[in-house]
Amino acid sequence: MTTDAPNATANAYLRTKVMSASPEELRLLLLEGGLRFARIGREGLAEKNYEKAFENIIKSKDIVLELINILRPDVDPELCSKLSALYTYVYQRLTDANMTHETAPADEAITLLEYERETWVMLMDQLKAERDAGAPPVETPAQPTARLSVEG
Repeated sequence: MTTDAPNATANAYLRTKVMSASPEELRLLLLEGGLRFARIGREGLAEKNYEKAFENIIKSKDIVLELINILRPDVDPELCSKLSALYTYVYQRLTDANMTHETAPADEAITLLEYERETWVMLMDQLKAERDAGAPPVETPAQPTARLSVEG
């Protein structure tokens, strides 16, 4: 068995998870991925390992751009405008962290992404409760497509 086998198994699992996920779950996966890479990038900054920081902050920024791209202003223009502004700010803070090699901007981006993730989980719980109660489905303004890359 080569050292690539565990990684290949993990990638196959993630690919299956992404392909079978609901739109809400895909968005949660994006938020979790953005957070994971931002945290690893912040860790790289703290260690003064700027290559590690750069690579992971770039991955986090790519996910934040995807979060902007999946917004659906036709469903709720005002909410999408606010989310776009939030994600643009997070993107800028990640850029600042990468350029200045300071952890504070990364910390702020991580805090905002954590808050957004918690909010999304609460909304998912509410949607599940409504579905279980037989309420008609609610269309959310930010549902990702299956364009998500599963390679980390």
